Amino acid sequence: MDRDTAEPAVERMPGKRAKEWSDYHHQFSAPSTYVYDFVWDVTEDAEGPFCTDVDGNVLMDFTSHVAAAPLGYNNPKIMDKLREFEITDPLKIAGQDFYAAGGWPPEDPEFPGPTQLMDRLTDLTSHYDMDTVFLSNSGAEAVENAIKVCYAQGGHRAFNFDGAFHGRTLGALSLNRSKRAHRKGYPEVGGVVTLPYPSTEEEYERKWKTDGPGGNVVADKLDPEQGVIDPEEVAYLIMEPVQGEGGYRVPHDGFVDDVAEVREEYDVKVISDEIQAGLGRTGEMWGVDHLDLEPDVITSAKGLRVGATVANEDMFPDEKGRLSSTWGAGDVMSALQGVLTLDAIEEYDLLDNATERGRQLRELLEDADLPNVEDVRGRGLMLAVEFDTKDRREAVVEAALKRGLLVLGCGYKTLRLLPPLDVTAREIDLAFDVFASAVEDVA
Repeated sequence: MDRDTAEPAVERMPGKRAKEWSDYHHQFSAPSTYVYDFVWDVTEDAEGPFCTDVDGNVLMDFTSHVAAAPLGYNNPKIMDKLREFEITDPLKIAGQDFYAAGGWPPEDPEFPGPTQLMDRLTDLTSHYDMDTVFLSNSGAEAVENAIKVCYAQGGHRAFNFDGAFHGRTLGALSLNRSKRAHRKGYPEVGGVVTLPYPSTEEEYERKWKTDGPGGNVVADKLDPEQGVIDPEEVAYLIMEPVQGEGGYRVPHDGFVDDVAEVREEYDVKVISDEIQAGLGRTGEMWGVDHLDLEPDVITSAKGLRVGATVANEDMFPDEKGRLSSTWGAGDVMSALQGVLTLDAIEEYDLLDNATERGRQLRELLEDADLPNVEDVRGRGLMLAVEFDTKDRREAVVEAALKRGLLVLGCGYKTLRLLPPLDVTAREIDLAFDVFASAVEDVA
């Protein structure tokens, strides 16, 4: 496949083979969030945003596997280096009981692994005085360990936000406020207080600002004279620097300033959930880098290929066994992919590319004045299009699929666009034309 000339080419979606594969898969698979019967054929040509399905259809993937494949498919920026390594077995070890060396010296071995990934992560978070990492398997585990280290510091209460999504393990589920289906019927961690997440001036004034002693909803609750929550009981505040599942909502600057003041005045620990917004997706390495807010903990996963909880060493418990995971720091291949991904972001200036190509796509969407589109928003290559109804959004996802463009919904009636971080100007134009055709056809 020549990425420079490839285009979507679809005969039928889903094709006969895709439907047969999907039906076979679901003989064994528990019900989950499968969006449509797209079946990538891993044995066929694929590169960057382009992939081939089992029926031979060529598609453009503007989901990046929900940001978990930040450079798309078979990207030479990673694959060329990956081929240099002789793969051994076991590729997963008990990584928080044993160590693995990929040669010598530890600062620059032939085969970088979990140790070198942690080294890079502390370098990329050093401006927040973070120097310690706990690796795990997934984003949910990264969040679980973030809240555990905060609880270990003291306090039993927490603040989260309307629209939040932080994972599907029970602790992380207790913090979700995006869809009822995620949480209904499951037990929850107690003491969680939910706050508004204003993204517009109107929401900031109506939902966040108050006439109370603190001037906003969170400061009012913590006020030493009139508040209802003792600040010493608050273990953490967790927020997404751009909400993901909640609809790709960018926080209002005044709201962020108020959170920063609360952190400073009451020593409330702030967890920045970077699992979707991090790793260059917004045009900065971390989504919180856009904000005037200093986090105490960063959680990362998806594009990192493993889960990571990053903070200053003082945040982590000293006692061995308080944090542990058999496979957490032991997925040698995933850690290598994480290292190569971070290196590619730096080597190829992909933060700048995310900014430039994100601006290009956003301007195309805004200037087109597409029918039934109510809002275009986001940062970098983390972009969203909100429609007038949920049914319209669903119809556009389906119409785009039939034209060979993969996109995903989020929020209630919003659609997200997540191209690879090295997406080209040609690919943006191509995908926009397909997307605009789908929107106009549905209208």
